[in-house]
Amino acid sequence: MADGLDLSTLKPAQARKDRKRVGRGLGSGKGRYSGRGLKGQKSRSGSKKMRAGFEGGQMPLYMRVGKQRGSTSKDAMPIVPFMTRTQPVNLKALEERFEAGAEVTPETLKAKRLIRSTRIDVKILGVGELSKALTVHAHGVSATAREKIEKAGGTIVLLREPKVAKKRSKAKAKAKAEPSAEAEATEAEANEAEATEAAAGDEVPEAKG
Repeated sequence: MADGLDLSTLKPAQARKDRKRVGRGLGSGKGRYSGRGLKGQKSRSGSKKMRAGFEGGQMPLYMRVGKQRGSTSKDAMPIVPFMTRTQPVNLKALEERFEAGAEVTPETLKAKRLIRSTRIDVKILGVGELSKALTVHAHGVSATAREKIEKAGGTIVLLREPKVAKKRSKAKAKAKAEPSAEAEATEAEANEAEATEAAAGDEVPEAKG
């Protein structure tokens, strides 16, 4: 035991500091308003719990700036509620965790702790090499992963058919916008027949005798 060190000479490594005791009157040395100033929202209790970006109730900056066109369209940015989520699984993980000839499904992937939930789509990515023939059941497969799986003798079973956006060709759009020649001919014939009937009705029969 060091010389002169006993219970009466023990001191903390860092000097202790009394906590600030606010709201105890003018005699506390913290002032009349306890360091919170005079009135206003920040002088009230709970004022330090405002969320980030809160501007006192006025329209916040992130809502005042311009928006991208079609932000709520399925063909625009992938935002809620049109955002699609997938859980990626690389080929190197399948190589390490599965034996040759095994069935790879969302359930087995969760059992191997490669994904968190079976309620979210699974997509197989092509990072790593695969030397085993596996039967892979997934919602999506990248082109590289598909090539490597088939090269190793495995097969791919899509749990959901991929959605392909239907693009209208310019020819079809033009044909829809402009009437066809047959339609124009039919309409011309109908107009001519109507004109003939009208002309026949306007003729006055000659008086006899």
